[in-house]
Formats: sequence, C-alpha cells, structure tokens
Amino acid sequence: MTIDGALDGLLVADFSRVLAAPYATMLLGDLGADVIKVERPDGGDDTRAWGPPFAGDQATYFLSVNRNKRSLALDLRTADGQRRAAELVRRADVVIENFRPGTMAGHGLDHERVRALNPRAVYCSVTGFGAGGGATLPGYDLLAQAVGGLMSVTGPAPGEPVKVGVALVDVLTGLHAAVGILAALRHRERTGEGQLVEVNLLSTLLSGMVNQSAGYTLAGVVPSAMGNRHPSIAPYAVFDTADRPIVLAVGTDRQFAALCKGIGLAEEPRFATNTQRVEHAGELTELITERLTARTADDWFATLSPLGVPCGPVNDLAGAFALAGDLGLEPLVPTRDGDLVANPIGLSRTPPGYHRPPPRLGEHTEDLAAWLDTPLSTGDRS
Repeated sequence: MTIDGALDGLLVADFSRVLAAPYATMLLGDLGADVIKVERPDGGDDTRAWGPPFAGDQATYFLSVNRNKRSLALDLRTADGQRRAAELVRRADVVIENFRPGTMAGHGLDHERVRALNPRAVYCSVTGFGAGGGATLPGYDLLAQAVGGLMSVTGPAPGEPVKVGVALVDVLTGLHAAVGILAALRHRERTGEGQLVEVNLLSTLLSGMVNQSAGYTLAGVVPSAMGNRHPSIAPYAVFDTADRPIVLAVGTDRQFAALCKGIGLAEEPRFATNTQRVEHAGELTELITERLTARTADDWFATLSPLGVPCGPVNDLAGAFALAGDLGLEPLVPTRDGDLVANPIGLSRTPPGYHRPPPRLGEHTEDLAAWLDTPLSTGDRS
C-alpha cells in the first residue's frame, strides 16, 4: 500500500531562492507537499550558479535544498508572468517568499493582495532583519552571524571572530519558517483562515543562541569566544590524542566519574562538581590531555563510549557520513544527480519521501503553465 506523505495534497507556491526559505520548502516537499518553485527564466535561483563544486553541470549548492519541487519559469516583470503567478497563489495553500520587503508588492504578490485572492492561504515572508527598520539590510547569513553576535562567541579567542563553517543561521531560519507554516495551517484547520508568518535571520539567531542569549538578558553577561571550551560545563571541549583530536562532552557528575575510571584519573575534591570543574578547567584539561595523548582517538572512542562517556573523534564529512552509515541511520538518498542527504525526520506512518529530484530550470513550465491557464470551477484548486 502506498503511504501518502503527511502533507499530501498541500500546494506550496514557492517564490524563494538561495537557502533559508528553499530549505523550508524542501522540508515541506519531503513531507508530501506539492512545491512549485517559481524562478526567473534568465538564470533561475541564484544558487544554480554557486559553484564549484558541481555534480555534472549542476551546482551542488542548489541541489542540496531543492529536491521534491517543480520548477516554473516566470518573468514576474511581465503581464503574463504576473497573471500566472496570481493564479498560482489563488490555488495555493502556502505562499512563501524571501525577497527584500516591498519586492513582492511590486509584482502584485504581497500579503494583502494574496489574502484578497485567497483568504485561506498561509503567507510566509522570510527576511534578513524584518520589515521595519531593517528592511533595507541584505539578508546574508554571514552578515547575520556578524551583527547577531554569533561570530563574537565563535573562534579561538576574543578579538578573532570566526564564522560557523556552514550557513547555520539560514538553516535555522528555514526550520523556524517551516514550523510557523505548520502552526498556521493547524490554525486554518480550525478557522478556515490563513495568516501571515514572518521570520527573519536576526531574530532566529538571537533565539538560537539560547544559553548565551539568556546569560546576557538575565545576568548581564556578554560572552566572548572561548575556542572549544564551554562557559558553563567542563570537561566539554576538544582534546589531543595520540593521532587526532577527540571531543569530550561531559555534562554530569556521573559521566565525569566514568571518564575518570576510563582514563585512570583519580577523582579529586576540586573536581567534585561541575561548578568546581569549570573553575579549575585549565588544570583539569592538562590532566585529561596527559592521559588521552597515550592512545588514539578511535581507541578512546571505543573505550569510553561503553562507559557512558559522551565522546567522539573530530571527523571530516567523509568520516561523519561513514559513522552515520555504520550506525544504520541511512543518511543518503539517490537522485539523478547523485546522493543527497536524507531528511532527518522519522515518521512511523508518513515518512519523508523523495519523489522528485532537484529540477532543472523551467523543467515543469509547460505543464504548469497549461494548468494555470485552464479555468477551474469555483472552489477547485487542483
């Protein structure tokens, strides 16, 4: 028996590009939604040209966040393009865009006009810094990491800010957009009315910095870069071994006792509690490192993990995928362009599906244009 996705029957009009919002719509597509990606005919989504690396002639950046979508090439500067776009949003359950504030209004596709066309539509707007005072600021992940404080706590030491090695703020914003859309759809089930969902990079980052943000708002502590150490937990850092670094993420006294047993470190009163371990983190690091450098990272991983000590070698991506495979997590799904990363959500009855590879630019334009040009009976959207 074919199992439909959890969002089967949901139509998403996707006017987004680059990363944050396309990540959100890919998640919706994985869960069964029909996502129609509207792209400009002259080049499409910017990330189609963001390479190397490439898989064949396709940029892997684009491929990473655009499976389970159909590509509709529309020039929103033309009357025909705007007419078809308006018809698409009239039929859609969800409309999502991540242009600078005001851009969609210029195409007649802002929230107010879409609501007039389709009061049931959930309209999601993803921006860099909101639609108010930050409306003119460009929504780039690196900029958000800088002005949002993430770079100030990332790096080897204060005064040496470092960005996270992936566009993490975009990804977090996409996740929040997807959650907001699902919440709005639940509200629509009860009331029949759509609503506006707004998320932005800066607010998402401030929320995503969790304990660091709370340390400032509640205690006035302005954190700074600590390298791989943790401001509130020890030992919670990267340590040298005989061959390559290993991480210890010891968060409880019981785990610390297990660590001491595993590496042959005598327990001492000055390390009895986590607070004391944080106070004496430098001394503790020296003692642990002295023991860990006697053996390899893999040896320690095999020794300490069965004792309940959270630890692991610092892998590159090849090692990370190998570990996920060894653990039976099935991290990859095949497509016509090669393997992509699987959706990490497990659902027992309606699991994520992979029914469409990332589309070529305008791949589905002919069929979709014909569908949009065919009048539907009142109340019919399919």
